[in-house]
Parts: sequence; structure tokens; C-alpha cells
Amino acid sequence: MLTAMTTTYRCPADGTRAPVETAGWCCPGCGGPWDLDFDAGSVQLDALPRRVNSLWRYAEALPLDAPSVSLGEGRTPLVALTPSVTAKLDFLMPTLSFKDRGAVMLVELARRLGPERVRGVIADSSGNAGTAVAAYCARAGLPCTVYVPEATSPKKTEQIRAHGARLERVAGDREATALAAHAAAGEPHTFYASHVHNPYFLHGTKTYVYELWEEYGGRLPGTIVVPVGNGTLLLGAALAVAELYGNGLITERPALVAVQAEAVSPLATAFHAGADELLPARGAAPAPTLAEGIAIPNPPRARQILRAVRASGGTFLTVTEDQLRAAQRDLAARGLFVESTGVACWAAVRDWTDGSAVVPLCGAGAKTGLSA
Repeated sequence: MLTAMTTTYRCPADGTRAPVETAGWCCPGCGGPWDLDFDAGSVQLDALPRRVNSLWRYAEALPLDAPSVSLGEGRTPLVALTPSVTAKLDFLMPTLSFKDRGAVMLVELARRLGPERVRGVIADSSGNAGTAVAAYCARAGLPCTVYVPEATSPKKTEQIRAHGARLERVAGDREATALAAHAAAGEPHTFYASHVHNPYFLHGTKTYVYELWEEYGGRLPGTIVVPVGNGTLLLGAALAVAELYGNGLITERPALVAVQAEAVSPLATAFHAGADELLPARGAAPAPTLAEGIAIPNPPRARQILRAVRASGGTFLTVTEDQLRAAQRDLAARGLFVESTGVACWAAVRDWTDGSAVVPLCGAGAKTGLSA
């Protein structure tokens, strides 16, 4: 059973609305992802020290409260890397990636919908989101199936299986994996824990910025740098900034700087071309990249991502494979072993001097090993 905070899904493309309890996983009109009609309350900074030491301390800003599936996610530390750049260690999560922030919201939602509506959960992922959903489903006692591309890191697939989920390897790339999950999502009593289509995930990832706001004493750094594939962390960050500003809790909005791998950078290409949406694909398929977690050729929320970065006064940066390798080794030499996707932001801003910036270190190096 959902709480009094229950609200409705809304399609950002055509305005369609549907009850959370009975809606399908995507907009029935256009097939696109949902947003959530939800007005976040004002979080009072002086009340936080007395609250639970997890992301659930920001209760007024969350569409669900009093979770039963929490593993203590959130409240990851900040560590200075240079005088200008600080890292937030989001790989220090229960499943070793930032995806726990959103996965706990999805699984808590699935649990509250009850067995009359949900008897199993499916997810699709390049690894980390699937691992997070599998872990929280294990916590909730919900059967889980995770679809992954055939080239997914063996260490990630082992972690998914360890949580008791059924693993479905899909021949082809990340898009083929999503299509396989979409086909299964229509089965009766199935909850599609889509970190792309379901906005509850974004309301989980936005806590990344609420934590920065708290750690910075009621303000935010001048620049927030995030890796972008499907854009779930960036859109969560934009959501949090809008809520904090709208509730009078900050007076200045940070610039959002998005980072993509040069090998798969459709959003960066569109942004720098001045386009409002992705440009038509040309030539061969994208090249492989070490940053597998952000290798998304056609993100469904592309228009929202481009709009959010522009509205913030931010930009897109891209990094090469050599930069990713060098950044991973550099962080390891500093005592931080981070997976190759998770180092993308550090690779992009190692020489940053334009005011204060925060980068997320999104996944543990134990998930992929050291890049060759």
C-alpha cells in the first residue's frame, strides 16, 4: 500500500497522466518515460543531525517514506582531490555504486504495490543498476530477473547472481538488452524497475545533491560534474537543484557539467551542435568504450538532459579511452580504486581551476578491475 504521498505519473512529452498504482511502465501515448507529479517539501538543515544516517533523512523531499528495504544507502563522504575539485565517494554504497540511490526507491515502490499487482521484478542494465535492483529485491523478498548485455563484466554478473536474481544475457548491445526487457515488462504481475523510464529512480538519485547541500552547510558548489549515459544522475541533480531553489534553500544554482566517453557521445554531439534532441546517427556503430556504464547511443530522456544542462549554464565534456585509463590509475595511486565508468568525470576535470567542482566516483573498481 502506498502512503499519503502517493502521486501520479506524467509524460513530459504529451502530458498524459496515470495513477502510479495502475500505470504501465511507459506512456501509453508516445512510449516515452514518465515524470512524477510531486511537490517536494522544504528540508530544514538544522533538523538533519537528529535523523537517520541515510538518504531517507530528506523525507520531505521524497515521494516515499519509512522504507522497509533500506540498506543504509547514501551519506557518502567527500574527499578533496585538488584545491578546486572534490570527489564524492558514491562507490561506498551497499552494492558499490550510486545506483543504490534509485534502486531502493523502485523496489520500495514495487513492494508497496503489493502481491496483487507485483509478483516479480525485472530490470535491464549494463551491470550496476541491475546489481542494485537485485540486492534490494533480495532485501524485499521479491523475485528478480536482470537482463544484461552479453559483454557485461563477469564480476558484475556474479554479484547479480549472488543476490539470488535470475540473469538473462542478451546478444548485442545495451539497446538490445533494453528491448528484451521491454518485451518481458508486459507480463502480468511484473514490475519493470526501469532506472530510465520510472521517475522514482530520479527521486532517489537527487539525494546526491541534497547530501552536497547538507555537507556544504546549506549551499552548493559552483559546478556539479556528472557522467551521462541515460542521464539518471544528472536529471536527479537537476531535480534537486530546482527543489532547493524553489524552496528558498539556495540562492544560486550550480552549473551542471555532463561527461561522456568520446567513443559514445551522442548527447555531447547534439549539445555542441545546438540541437534540442539527438542528431541522426551516421556511419558505423559506436566504438567500444571502457566507460560501459554510459555507453548509451539513444537515451530516452535526451531532450530533458540537453535542456537541463543548458538551463544550468553548464556544458558537455568528452574523454578518450587513454584519459579513462590514466584517470583510473591516478585515482588508484591516491588510494581510490574506481571502475572505468566511474572515473570519467575525474578524467574530464583533472586540471579544473574554474571555481569549486564536485565529481562523483560512481562505482568500485572491484566491479571491473583495472583497465588494460
